[in-house]
Amino acid sequence: MMEKSHPGTRTAGGKTGSWSGDSMMETQTVQRDAAQAQQPPEIPPGTPPETPPGRPAESPPGDLPEVVPPAEPPPTEVPPEIQPPEGARWMARLRQGLSRSSAKLGGGITDLLIKRKLDDEALEELEELLIGADLGVTTAAKLAAALAKHRFGQDATPDEVRAALSQEIARILKPVAETITINQAHKPHVILVCGVNGSGKTTTIAKLGGLFKRVGFNVTLAAGDTFRAAAVEQLQIWGERIKAPVFARPIGADAAGLAFDALQQAKAQRADILIIDTAGRLQNRADLMGELQKIVRVLKKVDPKCPHDVLLVLDATVGQNAHSQVETFRAMVDVTGLVMTKLDGSAKGGVVVALADRFGLPVHAVGVGEGLDDMRPFDPDAFARSLLGLAP
Repeated sequence: MMEKSHPGTRTAGGKTGSWSGDSMMETQTVQRDAAQAQQPPEIPPGTPPETPPGRPAESPPGDLPEVVPPAEPPPTEVPPEIQPPEGARWMARLRQGLSRSSAKLGGGITDLLIKRKLDDEALEELEELLIGADLGVTTAAKLAAALAKHRFGQDATPDEVRAALSQEIARILKPVAETITINQAHKPHVILVCGVNGSGKTTTIAKLGGLFKRVGFNVTLAAGDTFRAAAVEQLQIWGERIKAPVFARPIGADAAGLAFDALQQAKAQRADILIIDTAGRLQNRADLMGELQKIVRVLKKVDPKCPHDVLLVLDATVGQNAHSQVETFRAMVDVTGLVMTKLDGSAKGGVVVALADRFGLPVHAVGVGEGLDDMRPFDPDAFARSLLGLAP
């Protein structure tokens, strides 16, 4: 993945770098070994306890003290050697999340080629299939033309065509696959999160905050959606879960003023990252978009370089409507990257490919569920193969 080149970036333990899927491995084995080391050794019946060096035995061998088992024995865990690695678990989750999209696209390819060859007529039908899968007219035509150049045999199988198509899709996605690199020269690195109503901004903020926390960053959250009480409460609950402080104000408070105060406090506390939530707003409401621009202007009064990242959260279920959202938000607040959510609830996962091809904006992460671990950095190869129903 291409990353921003900034001095002083770090991951866990203060090392240089940026967060990624591999760096978020849990140290369960170490913790388990430590817990086991603290448990007293089991004493078989009829065996005298071992006498520590330099201390006389307090009981004769025939009079053993009762060995009381721990009140709360440690939970039974699956041995690490038979647990799937973290990467494998996420890949399986991604493939499952994209199953609706892959059933539509991969299944359509199978139906198309089950009784015919990949001739010009079949390529035209394939292009229509790609358009129907929300890859867009331009991108679909580009992919169909690329497939026409492949040297398939006379009897190309659906799996061969799906594999070749996944390679072409990955070729489009790779230039936009970038992780968010935190510049430690900024204290804090400010990330402003925006999007339309219901896109999943607040949950995305919590998941991103959790990812950053797991690699060693000091994260502060700001409840900038002051129009909706539930949003503030939701972010506060998430903050408790990931152990990140949440800066909030009463409902109805000025969102720009809240952002200003949150940045001042994060600076005073030397936070590494400040993630600011904003109220959901329709891209066709000029007044609401103006309020979002006000937040940006106020942040720049504290630090002219703020916000350092502006993330647009897109709900994959909206399909082609995502294009107009990107156009409007990008014009208003200079969006620097995208996060795709709800891929598990839609058959429109192909829109990610269309957005990458048209706008070229970095796709930082994708989400396939509501859990804290259901979001990961964007992997173009795994995404392309999962989209076609192939094993990542």
